[in-house]
Amino acid sequence: ESISGRVEKKQIVATQQYNHSEFGEIETKSIPRIKKIAGPHLEKSWHEIPHVTQHDEADINQLEQLRLDLKKSYAKDGISLSILPFIIMAVCKLLREFPDFNSSLDEKNSALIHKKYINIGFAANTDQGLMVPVIKDADQKSLKEISLELVRLSDDARSGKIKINDLQGGTFTISSLGGFGGVGFTPIINPPEVAILGVARAQIRPIMIKGKFLPRLILPLSLSYDHRVIDGVGGIQFTSALKELLENPESYLSEEISVG
Repeated sequence: ESISGRVEKKQIVATQQYNHSEFGEIETKSIPRIKKIAGPHLEKSWHEIPHVTQHDEADINQLEQLRLDLKKSYAKDGISLSILPFIIMAVCKLLREFPDFNSSLDEKNSALIHKKYINIGFAANTDQGLMVPVIKDADQKSLKEISLELVRLSDDARSGKIKINDLQGGTFTISSLGGFGGVGFTPIINPPEVAILGVARAQIRPIMIKGKFLPRLILPLSLSYDHRVIDGVGGIQFTSALKELLENPESYLSEEISVG
């Protein structure tokens, strides 16, 4: 047995026997059920999948103006229109163009399973922890239909009424944590999916345009993917294409723009 191996074992034992109360007052709280379920799943993903995270930024000034233009009409249907439905629609378009991102790896048969359907999971914050409801056939839904699904599934998750079917069948996940802050993060892939998009808080920054610094709303994007399925070139092609769509909403939201 190597010296490093003995040291590692000693460290593990020391951690297990550590008495925190020796150094001050402590409080022990139970881990919520959802986190107990999700924890091993995430640990398995992190240890078994070679993660690569590609970071990029998108200037969403035009997209934000479109959102503001539509917000009042959506409010009549009880929808507080966020940026997430716009991102979901852009991702759906790209998953048709980059099918490897909408696949699962069949390790036993050394094969890649391309899915003809697109089901988008999204991270929903609840009192018990993060849950990932799934919008089925998201690519076939309009912006308003996606927005309504987000409201319904989020409400069901927070109230504990969500059905197991609404938490299954995802092909790609988006974790949008911008509402809580942060400038970026590294999301963990949600198996059997092979990629996940992390979205942080958009911030106004001075950007040089035609020799002048102008205030622009910049959205940080972080794409984690399974390096066994997708290489670095594929990752940057996806994030570059996503950036292009978000910065030019007329290229994929023509109907919404005409309504707005």
